[in-house]
Amino acid sequence: MTEPRVLIVEDEAVIAMALEMFLEELGAQVVGVAGNIQDALQKATSEDFDLAFLDINLNGQKAHVLPGVLERRRKPFAFVTGYGEQGVLEAHADAPVVAKPFSRGTISTALEQLKGRLPATPSPD
Repeated sequence: MTEPRVLIVEDEAVIAMALEMFLEELGAQVVGVAGNIQDALQKATSEDFDLAFLDINLNGQKAHVLPGVLERRRKPFAFVTGYGEQGVLEAHADAPVVAKPFSRGTISTALEQLKGRLPATPSPD
């Protein structure tokens, strides 16, 4: 597989930059970073990416609709959260969870899990 194209949804700039750095070191191509719900929804519905790393709490707002948008587009995602398993929406409990603070190793593990969930054929969007 070619390097996966990744969308990052994270409202804390320092965390988004660290995540982007680790992903690029691991061979992924970050194609977008969204820091609020509106930007995340726009990018999740229109950008060309393979998988996503998603903070569900953006500036105090819960981004409950984003996982559904990603699933409809057949885009695997991992939650990146400071709330542990409690930060994960029950309907998406099978998604990988990366706890904050994270390490390069935890990002690597999640990236490999997500690559294993990529559809065999690209989505027709």
